[in-house]
Amino acid sequence: MKKVEAIIKPFKLEEVKEALTTVGVQGITVSEVKGYGRQKGHSELYRGAEYVVDFLPKIKLEVVVPDALVSDVVKAIQEAAHSGRVGDGKIFVLPVDEAVRIRTGETGEDAI
Repeated sequence: MKKVEAIIKPFKLEEVKEALTTVGVQGITVSEVKGYGRQKGHSELYRGAEYVVDFLPKIKLEVVVPDALVSDVVKAIQEAAHSGRVGDGKIFVLPVDEAVRIRTGETGEDAI
């Protein structure tokens, strides 16, 4: 099993969710986060004063999937979240040693 984490722009969430549903993902965890990458934030003007916004609003998606589904999930996220501009985000794939469904006690891929 693998955990796929993606940091995307907030307005791309619905497109990514639909793409993940299409490839067979049954559940996702979504968090509102703030951060920056290469774009290093940006400057804004408020009441005549310029200030720097270091941390930009982002969405963090987390999905645990069987190994066989990882490449489809990564491709679906990449295609749905792509806008071609700086700040589109990142995708990380991490190993998952074990999963347990609390309600039933199922383990491994049966738990996801």
